[in-house]
Amino acid sequence: YIGGSTVKKFEENFAKYHNAKYCIGVANGTDALEIAIETLNFPRGSEIIVPANSYIASSEAVSRSGYEVVFCKFNKLNNTLDIKDLSKKISKKTAAVIAVHLYGHPCDMNAIKKITKSKGIKIIEDCAQAHGCLYRDNKVGSLGDVGCFSFYPGKNLGAYGDAGCIITNNSKLANKARL
Repeated sequence: YIGGSTVKKFEENFAKYHNAKYCIGVANGTDALEIAIETLNFPRGSEIIVPANSYIASSEAVSRSGYEVVFCKFNKLNNTLDIKDLSKKISKKTAAVIAVHLYGHPCDMNAIKKITKSKGIKIIEDCAQAHGCLYRDNKVGSLGDVGCFSFYPGKNLGAYGDAGCIITNNSKLANKARL
């Protein structure tokens, strides 16, 4: 489905399910990541930290958007961002962290927020493998600045074809993403 009342209803229900104010349907999960990065409008030369253990779309979206990828080690217990290594990777050029919630395991969002908040670093959640996943009783995707989902047929919540969405609680980001 492209546009129309069916997509609008899905966006409303998906946002509500994730305790987010806005949901924007997009063509696929990679587009969700690229659009999310573009809406944040980082300065040229910015770096975005991505876990070394993720599907290529997580890093490809960064380089395709014209920014530098900085790979971070992953926690061997749950395959999410290694918090100690993340702290080491932060530089003056760091604009964002892509927190990939992998295999239904959420990243340690409190630790990531603690590291990034005072530095003005944005958090993009890649939830392509974590639909409905909880982090401390909160659904992933609405914990950072923007959450990105893929509905590829092989995902936890798959569509009949390729699809994706972006969720956020920020009206400016939602409007820009929809454009």
